[in-house]
Amino acid sequence: MCAPPPFGEKLRAELGSPRRVRGLESSPRSRVWRAELSGTPVVVKQLLKGPEAAGRYAREVAALRLASRVDPPVAPRLLGTDPDERVLLLEGLGDQPPADDWVIGYAEALARLHAATTPDDVGLLPVWSGPTTDDIGSFLGLARALGRTVPSAVRTELDDLVNRLTHAPGHALLHGDPCPGNDIHTGSGVRFIDFEQAALGNGLMELAHLRIGFPTCWCATAPAQPLLDAAEAAYRTAWRRATGADVQGDLTDACAGWLLRGDALVERAHRGTADHLSKVPHGDWRWGTATARQRLVHRLGIVGRMTANGGELEHLGRLAEAMRGAMLTRWPALRPLPSRRP
Repeated sequence: MCAPPPFGEKLRAELGSPRRVRGLESSPRSRVWRAELSGTPVVVKQLLKGPEAAGRYAREVAALRLASRVDPPVAPRLLGTDPDERVLLLEGLGDQPPADDWVIGYAEALARLHAATTPDDVGLLPVWSGPTTDDIGSFLGLARALGRTVPSAVRTELDDLVNRLTHAPGHALLHGDPCPGNDIHTGSGVRFIDFEQAALGNGLMELAHLRIGFPTCWCATAPAQPLLDAAEAAYRTAWRRATGADVQGDLTDACAGWLLRGDALVERAHRGTADHLSKVPHGDWRWGTATARQRLVHRLGIVGRMTANGGELEHLGRLAEAMRGAMLTRWPALRPLPSRRP
């Protein structure tokens, strides 16, 4: 029998006592239960104690309240909170298996989520943070470790890239970890859950997840190109319908930004603890559906292809292709990322 959820007096007075409680699988940072209140399905989530628990709880509550503006919904309704216990009471959703073309509905819902906020909401959530000059140094160090020469033009391009990403326009409601698994597929559309890392920023930083292989996720996935094209078109259409404007920013920049981030090769508990890119020449490690080298080879190939016709990252693209070639020569058994979600 699972431990009962911490359902305090305030929630009981407002909503009653939960029945038919059962525990659900969750991350090490939280506990989650499915239950019923007066016969209505609900989910109870508690964020466990830790150095960032209060901040993650505040982010999730704020993001759910902002997301509640969207109709049809793109997140479960927030029914109640207990800040002292870091508990959220959420609408229970009847999920179903994702369809083969799930990325299209996912991208459409992601755009509507991003469009929930306006400039008036700045300050309600942290600002999205991108790659840094330290990430540039780590990436170029990896290139040299793979035997590639780094032209000075690449460093210039990367400095400019980091500056552009830091100042990218936008106040979109970013989920923070929009992974397969943090999307619930229902009969009325996709809903997103687990907003503990929500932020405000440019939506292309999360649309890029589809091309670059879901870099914050254990389930690295590379959808087939026709599905990817359809999903990106669905995102842009939904954004335009919701905001009356075209998407601002450069998807190539967003993908290149994820390429630089060594922390996007490891699960959250290990981020910020080491230079993970420097470890790639000396060993490989599995995280979920793929290894670090598989993820990196995929990202290098994506950036190489996106910059093949020139542009502001032309020299980076050439270096990325050279690095990818060096990795495949050294480790020829590396397989592509899976095209289907687990």
